[in-house]
Amino acid sequence: MIKKTTERMYLFIIFLFLYLPIVVLMILSFNNSKSKVQWGGFTLGWYRKLFDNAALMEAFGTTIVISLASALIATMLGTMAALGIDAMKKRSQTVMLGATNIPLLNADIVTGISMMLLFVRFTRLGMGTVLIAHITFNIPYVILNVLPKLKQSSHTAYEAALDLGATPLYAFRKIVWPQILPGILSGFLMAMTMSLDDFSVTYFTKGAGINTLSTMIYTEMRKGIRPEMYALSTLLFLIALALLLFMNFGPASQKEQQH
Repeated sequence: MIKKTTERMYLFIIFLFLYLPIVVLMILSFNNSKSKVQWGGFTLGWYRKLFDNAALMEAFGTTIVISLASALIATMLGTMAALGIDAMKKRSQTVMLGATNIPLLNADIVTGISMMLLFVRFTRLGMGTVLIAHITFNIPYVILNVLPKLKQSSHTAYEAALDLGATPLYAFRKIVWPQILPGILSGFLMAMTMSLDDFSVTYFTKGAGINTLSTMIYTEMRKGIRPEMYALSTLLFLIALALLLFMNFGPASQKEQQH
């Protein structure tokens, strides 16, 4: 009994430290006062000012476009890469998995600077370089989400379908695709989330006049924190929360649990 109580208290404290700052941030986004310690009444004014801020809205649109595009392209490339890795021999798979994990373990600032040096050697920094950079660091997340589903899928059923006269594409679409779809969706949503709040890589690979929310917030922080930033951060948190809930309780997840 004492052990269970201690464990629950420990978990409560951990989650309190994790989520209390976010709760405070959300409350301040509805505070009618600029004070961080005094409640001035409920208001949606900061959200209205946020949407009236053309620069922030442009950065928001750029962020969504880059996140969606990079996640979609990275999902396609990562899925094909996972299929290729799964078809390799054991030793080659180990080497490729090691190479896939290196970008995840590498510091973001190192990735950002190295990509910047590569881009400035061959082209000008801009929207395209940011998109390529996001695709590059998103691909490993997709691979590591799709590969376990490929390992769990039935290779014998695919081979049996080929023996019965099915074309490789038809057999893949009917047998392999439904089994790896949850991994593909998880990889896409993770890539979307990682791209949405990335700062270091974006900061070093963007050109003049290109801003995402993360770089815009960094610029605004130098002038002082404005309440509109509380509203913006709240919206970003809700978007990430919605993606997380869909990832865990969406149709693909429910279908996987039924199996």
